[in-house]
Amino acid sequence: MDTTTLRDEPQSGHDADERDDAPAESARRRRTRARLLDAAFEVFAEQGVRAASVETIVERAGFTRGAFYSNFSSKEELFFALMEREKEMRLEQLETGVAQFLRPLVGEQGAELGDDDVVRTVTRILELQSDDPRWWLVQAEFRLLALRDHTIAADYLRYQDEFFADLTQTVVAALTSARRRFTIAPEEAVRVIAELCANGEARAVLAGDERTFPERLSESVPAILLALTERV
Repeated sequence: MDTTTLRDEPQSGHDADERDDAPAESARRRRTRARLLDAAFEVFAEQGVRAASVETIVERAGFTRGAFYSNFSSKEELFFALMEREKEMRLEQLETGVAQFLRPLVGEQGAELGDDDVVRTVTRILELQSDDPRWWLVQAEFRLLALRDHTIAADYLRYQDEFFADLTQTVVAALTSARRRFTIAPEEAVRVIAELCANGEARAVLAGDERTFPERLSESVPAILLALTERV
């Protein structure tokens, strides 16, 4: 009997049931991963990445170790998934800000903006960015972990490079629509601005600064952006 044919036949009741169940199973798996990621973020922020155990994470999420290892092979893989989720969220927030605050000013064809308009637009876009200081704490700790562990370093660098490539693409497109361009290599300029944000958040954590993200950076980020760009 040809088992390949049986697997491919849609009239097979068992296989049809499996296909019917597949979307539900996929949705359950996404919910499980999301709960594990949420729990991991809380535990990493409270205990640190290295000190946090798989047992503590799954207990916080309300699952067993089996649920963890059916989704992630290690705590490090879990953290990279957490970083990927954060990256996607921040890029989406940036793109939303560009669409909401910049595009109405420049239109579909683009238009030159004055410095004051640039400052106001950047400030408003910053207001959409996630403002949880725990993320900067967790990210800084994982960076230190990568610096100490060469088995993590390569993946960490690859993630960083991919993130800045995507971020640079979005920022350059926004600048182009406003008839501006960077005066140095675009990705280097974006990294300078991102480092400014990261250092500002680290200082806020150290100093107990309770001001919001845009309140802390609404002057420095637009100023640096203007300093690193020119009108086309």
